[in-house]
Amino acid sequence: MKNYTKEDIRRICKDEDVHYIRMQFTDIMGIVKNVEIPITRLEDALDNNVMFDGSSIEGFVRIYEADMFLHPDLNTFLVLNWEDNSYGKVARFICDIYRPGKNGQHIPFEGDPRYVLKRSIKKMNEMGFTAFNVGLEPEFFLFKLDSNGKPTLDFNDNGGYFDLSPIDCAEDCRRDIVAELQRIGFVVEAAHHEVSMSQHEINFKFNSALEACDHVQTFKIVVKNVAKRHGLHATFMPKPIYGINGSGMHANCSLVKDDGKNAFYDPNTPNGLSELCNKWISGILDHARGFCLVTNPIVNSYKRIVPGFEAPCYISWSDSNRSTMIRIPAARGLKTRTEVRSVDVAANPYLAMAAILAAGLDGVKGNCKNYEPVYDNLFKMTDEERANVGVYSLPANLNEAIGEFLKDDVIKEAMGEHVCEKLVQAKKIEWDNYRRQVTKWEIDQYLMRY
Repeated sequence: MKNYTKEDIRRICKDEDVHYIRMQFTDIMGIVKNVEIPITRLEDALDNNVMFDGSSIEGFVRIYEADMFLHPDLNTFLVLNWEDNSYGKVARFICDIYRPGKNGQHIPFEGDPRYVLKRSIKKMNEMGFTAFNVGLEPEFFLFKLDSNGKPTLDFNDNGGYFDLSPIDCAEDCRRDIVAELQRIGFVVEAAHHEVSMSQHEINFKFNSALEACDHVQTFKIVVKNVAKRHGLHATFMPKPIYGINGSGMHANCSLVKDDGKNAFYDPNTPNGLSELCNKWISGILDHARGFCLVTNPIVNSYKRIVPGFEAPCYISWSDSNRSTMIRIPAARGLKTRTEVRSVDVAANPYLAMAAILAAGLDGVKGNCKNYEPVYDNLFKMTDEERANVGVYSLPANLNEAIGEFLKDDVIKEAMGEHVCEKLVQAKKIEWDNYRRQVTKWEIDQYLMRY
């Protein structure tokens, strides 16, 4: 993490000839928003005096309490070199959102996803852990644009897992994305073609939870901008094409104790996992149905977590079985981690990590039942066979996920009253709009038959 001072930022803006500043934040639905100011207002930004109308942002505040303040996190300052600089360079801050308080004070806005995650991290610290480390693996598709520059569902290549050029036609685009990420400080560990045609994955080094979530939001912007330069459309929609694998965002998690050691590692156990790690796993599995609304937040999310396409749909764990929801990668020591594989790329990363952290910590407290690892292929078992070994399914659709969320007090507490209310309200509207649609599938199936 950079440790910028105000003077550092003034100097960089002058040296880089920055003309505009983007005050960036994320709404409850996970969409990146921004207020752009000219460089002449840099001091206003540094003094937390840039305001915006919060009533215009979905899920924020009511019209009669609209004024909100953007507090920039100085350590997120970044010159956006991938932008069109013909009108002068653009830089950005990732901001926390505050609302007016008494006597001119600013109060953290309880609906700010970044604040929700910070609140969960504070509770973790109070339990004696110094860090929640997260490595996120966002997958995405690259589709062709039509003659009018509109996105299509036409594949850019016919490649598969780890394929090379010329089968993988997006190597150049992917390399440009990696180069751009490296220019802005990402430590990229791997980039490759994924299982489905035109599907890709770029992995970068794990970080503390807040930084990891900031990185994902920046990553998505870079991917979309570089893809556009190559005449392609990048989408983080979980399941854009029927019949092939969708895009996930596997979340690799670990806790660090106050002695600096990985709390999940114990060299004295057969599998190298500590008792605390087993409790953490139990917490995540116990609350998996409750946090699904957060980690899989849109109608389309539930088209991905179905049997047969590698995405986990059964609440289970294993140290090697990829049909389970949680997998334990082979690395041990400081790299011991739990890989939560159900999360998808539509998730608001701040809320998703806050939910997973709250669930895992509830297990660490001893509030959740124990789950034994599963080594059988869950996709080949019947419902009865899975029930016999205590394995049940994630919600089958968004409506079911809403109901499970409303029953889970731990996840609701982690989200806070404001986010709970606005999220459920928005998702009920989304589900209602969806269920009223008449789809092409229905027309194809029924129009001639009935």
